[in-house]
Amino acid sequence: MGETVQLAISDAAFRDELMRMLSASDGAEVVCVDNPDPARSGVLVVDPEHLNRLALPLPRPERVVVVTDDSPGHMEDTLDHAWRAGVHSVVSTREPVGTAVLAVLSARLRMVKQLPSQRKERRLP
Repeated sequence: MGETVQLAISDAAFRDELMRMLSASDGAEVVCVDNPDPARSGVLVVDPEHLNRLALPLPRPERVVVVTDDSPGHMEDTLDHAWRAGVHSVVSTREPVGTAVLAVLSARLRMVKQLPSQRKERRLP
């Protein structure tokens, strides 16, 4: 698909394993960033700390995946913020990393499926 996946996750072990699995899955360029750039094309994978730093509204929030722990109270706040931001995918760090890989691949497919409709919208007078 040729898009970049930006990883902004503080949990180093989860981030490193996710990076390894994504890099092996389909050859996407996967980069670790301290400050994810929503203006850059591709998928953003962020934890709640990094999500809170992003200005709302997010451009194309369907391409954002939030990775969080599911401790009591924390998950509810994260889900609320993600919902308000328009994010479609939230994954727990307690799940296998493969679950996050699937969420990223799903976000990438959503991006591809929306491109033709966006091109049509641009052609309208």
